[in-house]
Amino acid sequence: MTALYWQTIGEGERDLVLLHGWGLNAEVWSCIQARLTPHFRLHLVDLPGYGRSQGFGALSLEQMTEIVLAAAPPQSWWLGWSLGGLVASQAALMQPERVKGLITVASSPCFAARDEWPGIRPDVLSGFQHQLSLDFQRTVERFLALQTLGTESARQDARQLKAVVLNQPTPSVEVLNGGLEILRTADLRAPLAELTLPLLRIYGYLDGLVPRKVAELLDADWPNSTSQIVAKAAHAPFISHPDEFVTMIEAFIAAH
Repeated sequence: MTALYWQTIGEGERDLVLLHGWGLNAEVWSCIQARLTPHFRLHLVDLPGYGRSQGFGALSLEQMTEIVLAAAPPQSWWLGWSLGGLVASQAALMQPERVKGLITVASSPCFAARDEWPGIRPDVLSGFQHQLSLDFQRTVERFLALQTLGTESARQDARQLKAVVLNQPTPSVEVLNGGLEILRTADLRAPLAELTLPLLRIYGYLDGLVPRKVAELLDADWPNSTSQIVAKAAHAPFISHPDEFVTMIEAFIAAH
């Protein structure tokens, strides 16, 4: 049976859909939920195949987005972290009339390094895909450790991410491989340049997966969007710097 896990909480009048990253689930937002619920109606989603959304196989970015869009309220703000940023961006491209604004966090329209574009080397992503079939848990742990590398609270942040994974049903190797395939192949740079709705991009200065150079390049290519860099954060700024992160979200949405 396939069912999408979807939880709605909060007293605010505005809808905010929160989409997690690769290998994780909606519990990753628990560190900022209490700060956001007075201001928003939060929609906490486990992406298809992740956490409590079991029964899905490997999906394309478009298929995953269609499933999430079908459950989403008609006029929402969408916030996506990492892989979730691609899903939120795809939702804005597929049904812009249903997305009030878009916030991407430690995400890139093109995660893989290409020509003049900074990103993760394709052989690193292929290596993760290969390692998944050999040692599932160790590969996921390595990927989580990469996300917090360099921050002052790195060890504690990595433990928090690991707990999020272990406390819910784990995705199948097929689903995780499908997610890595999206990260390896997706390139939304050109279509997102045409987007006219409000767009905020948040980055971690120390992020080893989405280089801060991406922020600078998109500032030039997407003048309609805004970027913010969290100085001492890596790939999970909402975990290492929750107050600063929530302030950015609230200010951006209030301005629009």
